[in-house]
Amino acid sequence: MGLNTVTHASEQNPPAILITGASSGIGEACALELDEQGFRIFAAVRSETTAERLRESSSERLTPVILDVTDAPSIAAAAELVRDTVGEAGLAGLVNNAGIAIVGPLELLPLDALRRQFEVNVIGQIAVTQAMMPLLRTAKGRIVNVSSINGAISPPYFGPYASSKFAIEALSDALRGELRQWGIHVSVVAPGPVRTPIWGKTLSTSDQLSESVSQESLELYKTHIDVVDRLPNKVLKEAMPMQWVVDAIVHALTAQRPKIRYYITWRTRLTFRAFRMVPDVIRDWVVRREMGI
Repeated sequence: MGLNTVTHASEQNPPAILITGASSGIGEACALELDEQGFRIFAAVRSETTAERLRESSSERLTPVILDVTDAPSIAAAAELVRDTVGEAGLAGLVNNAGIAIVGPLELLPLDALRRQFEVNVIGQIAVTQAMMPLLRTAKGRIVNVSSINGAISPPYFGPYASSKFAIEALSDALRGELRQWGIHVSVVAPGPVRTPIWGKTLSTSDQLSESVSQESLELYKTHIDVVDRLPNKVLKEAMPMQWVVDAIVHALTAQRPKIRYYITWRTRLTFRAFRMVPDVIRDWVVRREMGI
């Protein structure tokens, strides 16, 4: 069964949902949207400043939670807070949205950067899921994992980010089968480029590599790196509204029959389905042409 959408703030025990990566962008928008609909929201953020901003723009049903998905004590403390608050009702929903984007040529990428990419986007998501499982099992809750169009295709220089999203796709498939016996549904939301603040936060490829890679090494890839650094401006012109992603996440949490995958747009659906069937050489040509390299 889907969650019963709560419409009155006077509801004493509204269904509870934890959303990671709620400091800005999709996570913050989801937290505020579901708060307006009457749910009990735990919005995971990284700083008290962000927490205070969320308190000022939401109802008393929304509780900011300081949570670093790469830090075990932080996750344990968040799980304890949620457990103490919801009690026997359990957790009706978990949205694994926290993520970062690291780009660059794999030859030059510091391994610590690759580890960081997976610690945040993959290991951290599973760590939070594990911590919340007893509460999700109690409520027969739902899990929504936020993937990306890059969960289907890995363009040159996007290997770190794309591989983390490939991993989320695989882990979600396994998790869906494992948790079905308890009535816990797992959905994947896979948008294409979205108009979010992440584009302003992501450093250019050369900036990300400048402290650990010699200028001589960077020169080997300079032409392509310059193209990749200009991509955000191009992508933003075609990026989808953030509300489309929020609507998909809300549907996955509340619909009587939630989808297994939400592709958001036809382009994302085409990428996931058609690109798995076309020859690799054609796929590579299309990707290079789209990137302009």
